[in-house]
Amino acid sequence: MSSPKVLFGFHAVGVRLRTSPKSILEIYVDSARKDARMRQFLQKVQEAGLRTIEADGLRLSKLAGSAGHQGVVARVEALQASNSLDDLLDALAVPPLLLVLDGVTDPHNLGACLRVADGAGAHAVIAPKDHAVGINATVAKVASGAAETVPYFMVTNLARTLGELKERSIWCTGLSDEATASLYQTDLKGPTALVLGAEGTGLRQLTRKTCDGLASIPMLGAVESLNVSVASGICLYEAVRQRQA
Repeated sequence: MSSPKVLFGFHAVGVRLRTSPKSILEIYVDSARKDARMRQFLQKVQEAGLRTIEADGLRLSKLAGSAGHQGVVARVEALQASNSLDDLLDALAVPPLLLVLDGVTDPHNLGACLRVADGAGAHAVIAPKDHAVGINATVAKVASGAAETVPYFMVTNLARTLGELKERSIWCTGLSDEATASLYQTDLKGPTALVLGAEGTGLRQLTRKTCDGLASIPMLGAVESLNVSVASGICLYEAVRQRQA
């Protein structure tokens, strides 16, 4: 059995409470917090048949590894991993929409990417094992529950995985500020993998070469690039817009 993991913050713990309450081992709450949001949270805990353990802010920070716990920390069992990427794709009855992140190592960025992927209905997020951050408590907190709902696959060889997606007729579009084609000129209605690199460095050379095509987000102001989570949101929701048109 996998070792217990830690979730913190109202959203992250609340999603686990709603989707898999039996996997929660312990819930710690700030004994000094008596506001409406905490009362609502405690009501949900009670309705799920669980109890809480009161703790002070210092203990909660130690448990969470962060001061941004909002007064709520939970120890939970790791949920069984989603099906393999192949199994997930085989089961889809609609054109896949995938987000591929190349070199995103900041947990705040990953958490935000997972959150926008959930909002846009992306079927999975894919990242390389050696150039990416895994799911940790900070990622789960920033993702506001999306780390529990969006399959996140870390692959050994990203270029090979992109090649396998292409064999499935999934068009891999890389985002690059050097691309001549605009994102809004790119057809995203069919099976699509949007491939984004880390802020600053962008896509690695091999990843870039493996993509079927490149597209850029028009930048009309003084800044040259966007945060990867912002760019992910723009790309995913453009795909959503095209698919609903």
